[in-house]
Amino acid sequence: MEQKRTALVTGANKGIGYEIARGLARRDLRVGVGARDTTRREEAVGRLRAEGLDVFGVPLDVTDDGSVAAAAEQLEAQGGLNVLVNNAAISGGMPQEPSRVTPEQLHAVVDVNVVGVVRVTNAMLPLLRRAASPRLVVVSSSVGSLALQTAQADPVGPLSGAYSPSKSFLNAMTVQYAKELAGTGILVNAGCPGYVATDLNEHQGFRTPEQGAAIFLELATLPDNGPSGTFRDDEGTRPW
Repeated sequence: MEQKRTALVTGANKGIGYEIARGLARRDLRVGVGARDTTRREEAVGRLRAEGLDVFGVPLDVTDDGSVAAAAEQLEAQGGLNVLVNNAAISGGMPQEPSRVTPEQLHAVVDVNVVGVVRVTNAMLPLLRRAASPRLVVVSSSVGSLALQTAQADPVGPLSGAYSPSKSFLNAMTVQYAKELAGTGILVNAGCPGYVATDLNEHQGFRTPEQGAAIFLELATLPDNGPSGTFRDDEGTRPW
């Protein structure tokens, strides 16, 4: 019998990450629910298993080298990894005038939203390189698109002097990964979920987490001849 494809979703205990994990499991993938908080992770796994979905918990703090290394070892021991969805992120508080952002705030946001993605991706790349039809998916945001932020009279989103630049940095890193991994079979793409009601924005968004997850389900299950190095949302390709 053909072995199921395995996915890891970071920050998957709630919100968009939870719905990505749920959607991938519904598409017959075996899904690792990556989350730092033990109680919330186990509760999320329990809810998903109650739906008959094939999921398992992965203790994962994206800011901790040891935690990330242990997660990679767990996945390798359980058969490898085909799909990585980097979803974990923090806002640092919004709205946020850049003139009032402290170095500590900026460091904390970048450590999760950028360095955390690099840390997890680099730890999981050996598994993805050995996998069939590997996919590397990054949950970004239109507030990180410099083109969208500067080309409109009413730029996307509120002032967020830490979160928005962190997503611009993340977009740049995604492009670098796509360039490095071109020709390896690993398709690398970022997506924007839209303005989703989550803890990150105190549930002020007008889209549901399930709606926000849809673009990432698409990117995670692209065919082998699918695009790489793109930034997309439900309406199509967006400018970096």
